[in-house]
Amino acid sequence: MRCIADIIEQYLKELLNESPLGMVEIQRSELASRFRCVPSQINYVINTRFTLEKGYLVESKRGGGGFIRIRKVQGNENQALFRAILERIGDCVSQSASDAILQHLHEEGWLEERELRLLKTVLSRNVLPLPIPLRDQVRAAMLRAVVAEVLSDGWRRNAP
Repeated sequence: MRCIADIIEQYLKELLNESPLGMVEIQRSELASRFRCVPSQINYVINTRFTLEKGYLVESKRGGGGFIRIRKVQGNENQALFRAILERIGDCVSQSASDAILQHLHEEGWLEERELRLLKTVLSRNVLPLPIPLRDQVRAAMLRAVVAEVLSDGWRRNAP
């Protein structure tokens, strides 16, 4: 049985797929009402499943007329997305954030399945047996190099 977070995520992805603009605007309270959950559950889904690393841009406006706008980054925006990812990686990155970035690259056709598995393995905590701050710094440096290579002109993109 799927959890409520999975159901909400699937619903939002269906809305995005049906949208001619590739964007959806929702109100947290209306969505919570629809799924009979608390608004914080909606926050959880959006904050964990619709992240920049996963290829989504999220804007929110709080208040009475507030909304949450979710937009899937389109193919022609990938350069800007990857530059934003490079900035977001910064000096250190966790394994889960690294995995999410690599998964997005795979879903967008930038990495083959085999490349995805190899990179996740190389960047895992099992292969980088270092103290946590140093491990996240080394992982960030390696991931930045991968993303920079994907950004290079010579990299070929496979159609998803």
